[in-house]
Amino acid sequence: MNRPLIVIFTAIVLDAVGIGLIFPILPSLLQEVTHSRDVAPYIGTMTALYAVMQFIFAPVLGALSDRLGRRPVLLISLAGAAVNYLFLAFASNLWMLLLGRAIAGLTSANMSVATAYITDISPEGKRARRFGLFNAMFGIGFIIGPILGGALGDHWLRLPFIAAAVLNACICCWPI
Repeated sequence: MNRPLIVIFTAIVLDAVGIGLIFPILPSLLQEVTHSRDVAPYIGTMTALYAVMQFIFAPVLGALSDRLGRRPVLLISLAGAAVNYLFLAFASNLWMLLLGRAIAGLTSANMSVATAYITDISPEGKRARRFGLFNAMFGIGFIIGPILGGALGDHWLRLPFIAAAVLNACICCWPI
Protein backbone atom coordinates (compact mmCIF):
# COMPACT_ATOMS: atom_id res chain seq x y z
CA MET A 1 0.00 0.00 0.00
CA ASN A 2 1.36 3.44 -0.89
CA ARG A 3 2.10 6.19 1.61
CA PRO A 4 -0.86 8.46 0.75
CA LEU A 5 -3.30 5.62 1.42
CA ILE A 6 -1.62 4.79 4.72
CA VAL A 7 -1.89 8.42 5.81
CA ILE A 8 -5.52 8.66 4.67
CA PHE A 9 -6.50 5.45 6.44
CA THR A 10 -4.63 6.54 9.56
CA ALA A 11 -6.44 9.89 9.48
CA ILE A 12 -9.76 8.05 9.22
CA VAL A 13 -8.89 5.85 12.20
CA LEU A 14 -7.87 8.92 14.20
CA ASP A 15 -11.11 10.71 13.34
CA ALA A 16 -13.15 7.74 14.49
CA VAL A 17 -11.01 7.40 17.63
CA GLY A 18 -11.72 11.07 18.34
CA ILE A 19 -15.45 10.54 17.96
CA GLY A 20 -15.48 7.59 20.35
CA LEU A 21 -12.79 8.81 22.73
CA ILE A 22 -15.06 11.26 24.47
CA PHE A 23 -17.96 8.86 25.20
CA PRO A 24 -16.66 7.20 28.38
CA ILE A 25 -15.18 10.35 29.91
CA LEU A 26 -17.61 13.07 28.86
CA PRO A 27 -20.00 12.76 31.83
CA SER A 28 -17.14 13.01 34.35
CA LEU A 29 -15.50 15.84 32.44
CA LEU A 30 -18.75 17.79 32.32
CA GLN A 31 -19.35 17.22 36.03
CA GLU A 32 -15.87 18.54 36.76
CA VAL A 33 -16.26 21.61 34.56
CA THR A 34 -19.90 22.52 35.28
CA HIS A 35 -20.02 21.39 38.93
CA SER A 36 -23.39 19.84 38.12
CA ARG A 37 -24.57 16.26 38.53
CA ASP A 38 -27.19 16.62 35.76
CA VAL A 39 -24.97 16.63 32.67
CA ALA A 40 -27.36 14.99 30.19
CA PRO A 41 -28.37 18.33 28.59
CA TYR A 42 -24.70 19.25 28.18
CA ILE A 43 -23.90 15.89 26.57
CA GLY A 44 -26.76 16.39 24.13
CA THR A 45 -25.62 19.91 23.33
CA MET A 46 -22.01 18.87 22.76
CA THR A 47 -23.01 15.92 20.58
CA ALA A 48 -25.39 18.05 18.50
CA LEU A 49 -22.81 20.82 18.15
CA TYR A 50 -20.24 18.32 16.87
CA ALA A 51 -22.70 16.92 14.31
CA VAL A 52 -23.87 20.36 13.16
CA MET A 53 -20.31 21.54 12.60
CA GLN A 54 -19.52 18.39 10.66
CA PHE A 55 -22.68 18.84 8.57
CA ILE A 56 -21.85 22.47 7.78
CA PHE A 57 -18.14 22.11 7.12
CA ALA A 58 -17.93 18.84 5.19
CA PRO A 59 -18.94 20.58 1.94
CA VAL A 60 -16.74 23.57 2.77
CA LEU A 61 -13.67 21.39 3.27
CA GLY A 62 -14.60 19.41 0.16
CA ALA A 63 -14.73 22.60 -1.90
CA LEU A 64 -11.47 23.84 -0.38
CA SER A 65 -9.81 20.56 -1.25
CA ASP A 66 -10.97 20.97 -4.86
CA ARG A 67 -9.35 24.42 -4.96
CA LEU A 68 -6.26 23.94 -2.81
CA GLY A 69 -5.67 20.22 -3.18
CA ARG A 70 -6.56 17.24 -1.01
CA ARG A 71 -3.25 17.00 0.83
CA PRO A 72 -3.11 20.54 2.29
CA VAL A 73 -6.72 20.43 3.48
CA LEU A 74 -6.25 16.99 5.02
CA LEU A 75 -3.10 18.12 6.83
CA ILE A 76 -4.75 21.34 8.05
CA SER A 77 -7.66 19.29 9.30
CA LEU A 78 -5.36 16.92 11.20
CA ALA A 79 -3.51 19.87 12.73
CA GLY A 80 -6.85 21.40 13.72
CA ALA A 81 -7.85 18.15 15.40
CA ALA A 82 -4.60 18.13 17.38
CA VAL A 83 -5.25 21.71 18.52
CA ASN A 84 -8.83 20.80 19.41
CA TYR A 85 -7.72 17.92 21.62
CA LEU A 86 -5.26 20.11 23.46
CA PHE A 87 -8.02 22.64 23.89
CA LEU A 88 -10.30 19.98 25.41
CA ALA A 89 -7.50 18.65 27.61
CA PHE A 90 -7.07 21.99 29.32
CA ALA A 91 -10.60 23.43 29.19
CA SER A 92 -11.68 24.84 32.52
CA ASN A 93 -15.05 26.24 31.47
CA LEU A 94 -18.09 24.92 29.63
CA TRP A 95 -17.68 27.40 26.79
CA MET A 96 -14.17 26.06 26.20
CA LEU A 97 -15.50 22.50 25.96
CA LEU A 98 -18.21 23.65 23.55
CA LEU A 99 -15.67 25.49 21.44
CA GLY A 100 -13.44 22.42 21.46
CA ARG A 101 -16.28 20.17 20.27
CA ALA A 102 -17.15 22.70 17.56
CA ILE A 103 -13.55 22.60 16.38
CA ALA A 104 -13.65 18.80 16.56
CA GLY A 105 -16.73 18.69 14.33
CA LEU A 106 -15.18 21.12 11.89
CA THR A 107 -11.91 19.19 11.64
CA SER A 108 -13.55 15.77 11.45
CA ALA A 109 -15.42 16.96 8.39
CA ASN A 110 -12.30 15.86 6.52
CA MET A 111 -14.01 12.55 5.72
CA SER A 112 -15.26 14.14 2.51
CA VAL A 113 -11.70 15.13 1.67
CA ALA A 114 -10.42 11.64 2.45
CA THR A 115 -13.04 9.99 0.24
CA ALA A 116 -12.27 12.39 -2.59
CA TYR A 117 -8.55 11.67 -2.18
CA ILE A 118 -9.16 7.92 -2.31
CA THR A 119 -11.21 8.40 -5.48
CA ASP A 120 -8.50 10.57 -7.01
CA ILE A 121 -5.64 8.12 -6.44
CA SER A 122 -7.47 4.82 -6.96
CA PRO A 123 -7.83 3.08 -10.28
CA GLU A 124 -11.44 2.12 -10.93
CA GLY A 125 -10.73 -1.56 -10.28
CA LYS A 126 -9.40 -0.84 -6.77
CA ARG A 127 -11.95 1.73 -5.58
CA ALA A 128 -14.46 -0.71 -4.07
CA ARG A 129 -11.72 -2.45 -2.08
CA ARG A 130 -10.27 0.85 -0.88
CA PHE A 131 -13.65 2.19 0.18
CA GLY A 132 -14.21 -1.08 2.03
CA LEU A 133 -10.92 -0.44 3.82
CA PHE A 134 -12.07 3.12 4.48
CA ASN A 135 -15.14 1.81 6.31
CA ALA A 136 -13.08 -0.83 8.13
CA MET A 137 -10.65 1.85 9.34
CA PHE A 138 -13.53 3.93 10.62
CA GLY A 139 -14.90 0.89 12.45
CA ILE A 140 -11.51 0.10 13.99
CA GLY A 141 -11.16 3.68 15.20
CA PHE A 142 -14.66 3.68 16.61
CA ILE A 143 -13.81 0.53 18.60
CA ILE A 144 -10.44 1.87 19.80
CA GLY A 145 -11.76 5.32 20.77
CA PRO A 146 -14.01 4.40 23.69
CA ILE A 147 -11.52 1.79 24.94
CA LEU A 148 -8.68 4.31 24.82
CA GLY A 149 -10.83 7.03 26.37
CA GLY A 150 -11.91 4.81 29.23
CA ALA A 151 -8.47 3.32 29.91
CA LEU A 152 -6.57 6.61 29.80
CA GLY A 153 -9.38 8.44 31.57
CA ASP A 154 -8.92 6.13 34.55
CA HIS A 155 -5.42 7.56 35.01
CA TRP A 156 -6.36 11.18 34.44
CA LEU A 157 -9.62 12.49 33.04
CA ARG A 158 -7.90 14.66 30.44
CA LEU A 159 -5.19 12.22 29.37
CA PRO A 160 -7.23 10.78 26.47
CA PHE A 161 -7.29 14.22 24.84
CA ILE A 162 -3.54 14.65 25.18
CA ALA A 163 -3.01 11.20 23.64
CA ALA A 164 -5.33 12.07 20.74
CA ALA A 165 -3.52 15.38 20.22
CA VAL A 166 -0.15 13.63 20.06
CA LEU A 167 -1.46 10.99 17.61
CA ASN A 168 -2.98 13.65 15.34
CA ALA A 169 0.17 15.76 15.44
CA CYS A 170 2.31 12.73 14.56
CA ILE A 171 0.23 11.82 11.51
CA CYS A 172 0.01 15.50 10.54
CA CYS A 173 3.81 15.70 10.47
CA TRP A 174 4.10 12.51 8.43
CA PRO A 175 4.44 13.54 4.79
CA ILE A 176 1.88 12.22 2.33
